Order: sequence, then C-alpha cells, then structure tokens
Amino acid sequence: MKYYLGLLTAALCLSLRLCATAQTVVLTPPMGWNSYNCYGSAVHEDEVKANADYLAKFLKPYGWQYVVVDFLWSYDNPPGSHIGNPFQKQLGDGSYIPWLTMDQWGRLTPQPTKFPSAFGNKGFKPLADYVHALGLKFGIHIMRGIPRQAVWAKTPILGTHGITANQIADTTSTCTWMNHMYGIDMTKPGAQEYLNSILKLYASWGVDFIKVDDISRPYHKAEIEGYQKAIKQCGRPMVLSISPGETPLSEKQHVQQQANMWRMADDFWDSWKELVQMFKYAKSWEGVSGAGHWPDCDMLQIGKLSKRGPVGPERYSRFSEDELYTHMTFWCIYQSPLMMGGNLPENRPLELKLLNNPEVLAVNQHGEHPQQLYFKEGDSMVWYSNVPGSKDRYVAMFNLSDHPQKVKVDLNELGLKGQIKVRDLWKRSAVGEYEHEYATQINSHGAVLIKLTSR
Repeated sequence: MKYYLGLLTAALCLSLRLCATAQTVVLTPPMGWNSYNCYGSAVHEDEVKANADYLAKFLKPYGWQYVVVDFLWSYDNPPGSHIGNPFQKQLGDGSYIPWLTMDQWGRLTPQPTKFPSAFGNKGFKPLADYVHALGLKFGIHIMRGIPRQAVWAKTPILGTHGITANQIADTTSTCTWMNHMYGIDMTKPGAQEYLNSILKLYASWGVDFIKVDDISRPYHKAEIEGYQKAIKQCGRPMVLSISPGETPLSEKQHVQQQANMWRMADDFWDSWKELVQMFKYAKSWEGVSGAGHWPDCDMLQIGKLSKRGPVGPERYSRFSEDELYTHMTFWCIYQSPLMMGGNLPENRPLELKLLNNPEVLAVNQHGEHPQQLYFKEGDSMVWYSNVPGSKDRYVAMFNLSDHPQKVKVDLNELGLKGQIKVRDLWKRSAVGEYEHEYATQINSHGAVLIKLTSR
C-alpha cells in the first residue's frame, strides 16, 4: 500500500511541477531577438550565431536572453534568396513542391543548406547548444498543424499504433497566407500524440521558446490547448507564444491560462500610423498582463530591417529618433515582450542606447498594473505603472501631435501628494521636485519616461 501511495504522490508532484512550469516559465516579459524582421524566411545559421554573439556581448547583462529563428527553417532558401512565403504546388501524383525537410514521423526539421549543423539528423540541437553556451535561450517559429506533404505521404504518428497523418488532419482548416499545413482535428485519436511528438523533438534539440503561427485568428482553441499539453509532457520548460493578431478579447481568460504571450494585432512595422494604432490595441487589453502571460505588441522595429524582405527595401528603421524613443517607451511601460527585429550586428550607438538602459528596462520587467491615465486623439497620451513594494510610479508621457508641445500629468490623479521627486529614466538624471502637477516640453512624436517618488 505504501508503495502505491508513494507512486501516487510522486505522480501528483510531477503533475504539479509541470503545471507550475507553464505558469512560471516567464515571470517577466521575454526579451530577445527574432530573425523575421531582418531576414524573413531566409535567415542562415551563421547570421543567427552573429546575432546571438552580439546579444551575449552587449545585451545579456541587461536581461536580454532569447534567440528565435522565425519561419520556414525547413525550406531551402539559397544564399541571397528573398522569397517570402513560397506556396506549395501539387504535382500530378499528389505530392508537393517545394518539399520541406521532414522526418519519417511527419515532423519538419531544419534545412541543412541553411543550417549546416543540422546535417546527419541533428536538427537544431547544435545551434541550440551554441546559443546555450553563450548563456542565452533558443527559440523557433512553427506553423499550426501538420504538413500537407505528411498527409499526402500518410506518415505514421509517433506514439500511436497505426494512426497516420491523414487521419488527424482537418483539410478544411488552412492558412490563407502560407499553404504548407493543414489544421489538426484535436478530437481524432493520434492528434495530441502528434503534437506531443513534435514537442518532444524540440525538447531534445534544447528549444526554450516556440512561436506558433496561424493559431489566434481565427482563435483555434483546441489546438492552443493541445500545444500547451504537449509542452507540459515534453520534459522541458518552454515559452508558448501565439500569433498573429488579432487575438479575440472574448478569449481573454482562456489565452491567459494557455499562452505565455499572444499578439494583439497583425505584423507591426516601422510606421507612425501603425504605432498609434498599437496604442489603441494595447488599451483594449489593459489590465490583462501579469506574471506568466503577456499581451504582445510585436517585435521592436529598431535597427537594420528587411535585409532579405519581407516588407520593403533593406533599411534602418523608418522611425525618426523621437519616434524610436516613443516606440521603446511604450513597449516598456505596457510591459510588452521585447523582441528585437533589427539585425543586431549592424546596430549603431543609437540602437544600443535604446536597448541597454537598465532604468528603462526595469519599467518593462518590474512595473505593475500598467494603465492609461490620459489619451487625446492626435494630441497626447499618458500611461503609468506601479513600482513594486512602494507608492512610487513609472509614468510615460507622449506627444502624439505634429509639433512640439508641453505634456502634463496630474500627480494627485496618481495618488501622490506633497513634494514628489521626478527622475528622467532615459537621461538617468534627477529633474527636480514638484507638487500637484508635472509638465514638460516634448518633441513631435516624442516621449518622456519618468519615475515619481514621494519625498
């Protein structure tokens, strides 16, 4: 009897530990680099390593840690290729071109011409080992579902007795912008086993972060749950990021429970109009963020973008310097995940200055309950959050107009009375002491980030 009680206790402890892993894997918003905005589908292993090297040398001391290979790593982009979303075509026998790199169990694997260390069925393990040796964490992008080529080939599902890919696929569920995958009917025997098999593969590679695409619009509830279940059984803690936007607000409670971060909007790029729109998306998700679950404003459009597509010519961010500060300030006050989109080795002093300010990053990592205090269309906006363990406040002030102007904040509305010390976090310097109100001149499309402390 004691033996069986011991087994039951051990199983319960393991279950609780795995559940806790899902909730505590990212107590603060993830910070790192993602390959999409600078390389599209065409990033190569040496470029991932170069960005990892930069992250480790210049940004790891400030909390940056994730290196994420975005989409189509199983597709053969030759050097110099700018192809974005190559649609698969079906041949006369029903097979597909281009044929993605895939194992005998219908699981996509890295294309060795782009990732040479994957030769010999090593997958992403050698690259993940390289990233881990730098003291960083490794992530990958995946598309929801199961490859159409696996369905055609009727590949067996690992961990089942005779179930094949065609028996679990929902062939009516496809992605409108990339046709490589079918959705999975999670009511079918073998469906969860397939997701379990790919997550066990990723765990064996040393993956710490998965970004599952084409899953939140429309909101594929059962498949989201399936990925989270697969993470819990894979034996390795992993961040679950879902995209693209717009994740429906009606699923707020569900997405908090199942995902660690989720996109609020479609792909965000270096446009002032899109930045203003992001403020509105963020307002609709106000009050939802917290330890383990973070609404995602998308990648930071800072630095060298679109080296091989996917949007526009190769360029440094089209944001002005003031707009860059507004961009970074809002992502920090809102506590969005911070995933750099630009090619890190080409950073100039300006880009590094935006990314290595510990006082600014503390707002993102440690602020509590961010909320909008004031917004006037085309004029100005104020957001604030609480400084943990105190009555102090972080405050972000934005000039949304096309001309310089003063932006003010009522200190009493923030629950602050008496003489209040103001510190400029971007300048890392004291501003002075104020009572009742603080106002400051801000450039057009610019921002100020301050800390308010009761005397």
